[in-house]
Amino acid sequence: MNGDPERLATIALAEDGESDVTTAVTVPAGLVAEGSIEYRSGGVLAGAAYADAVARACECRIDWRAPDGRRLPAGGVAGVISGSLARILRAERPLLNLLQRACGIATATRSYVDAVAGTSCRILHTRKTAPGLRSLDIAAVLAGGGTRHRSDLSHVVMVKDNHWQALTYSGGDLARALEEARNGGISVLQVEVESAEQLERACAAGATRLLVDNQSPETLRDWSGRARALSRDIEIEATGGITLENVRAYAEAGADFVSVGALTHSVRAGDLAVEVRL
Repeated sequence: MNGDPERLATIALAEDGESDVTTAVTVPAGLVAEGSIEYRSGGVLAGAAYADAVARACECRIDWRAPDGRRLPAGGVAGVISGSLARILRAERPLLNLLQRACGIATATRSYVDAVAGTSCRILHTRKTAPGLRSLDIAAVLAGGGTRHRSDLSHVVMVKDNHWQALTYSGGDLARALEEARNGGISVLQVEVESAEQLERACAAGATRLLVDNQSPETLRDWSGRARALSRDIEIEATGGITLENVRAYAEAGADFVSVGALTHSVRAGDLAVEVRL
């Protein structure tokens, strides 16, 4: 995460312009206040570090009443922000925007995690994140009990359908491509498969994980057995078409991981608000 909360706080505050003309004509200078950050819809709390960064930039302070990852009831108080009223009002909307997105992602993730409880399957995010907000989105998935997937293109090989086409067109060899990556220091070698023939080629080439894309739980069960017979320690990830209603079926069919793009690309924001007390 490093300095990313500060980066996003700077961007979020800049969007509101250099001054708050409404506060300037309605709020007396030096008026001090507190504001309860209420989680009106209830759900899993996430994004505190990002809200803190906004508050610090506005010379305010948040006293959190619950940590990231805690589920709060509807109307629960997540924290209390204190400082001059003018600065609280400056921070209010940017910090709520970040919290609402993070809390929505964390709450959705927890629903998927709960749906596969009792299995060894783990829920993953994808790269289908809002541009510029990937660190926030991933932190929210982790707060919801999900597991980190690849966050960029630099550290994991993931051969997908267009890469398969490029290899076929150029006469390239999957095994040679994975070996080149391994020699370059990349140890995580994931290959998306859409047929039994691709599955066999990926296992033979030394893939460390298969991404079983847009297949039924029954097909995933069959392919998982085939893959593990060819490569005992290979990991199986189900992806494509995964919903809250069918995710457990994939977990029980043998998926070690399930990746869900909807956690971040279709997030329903949590409902939070700041209620000020003078």
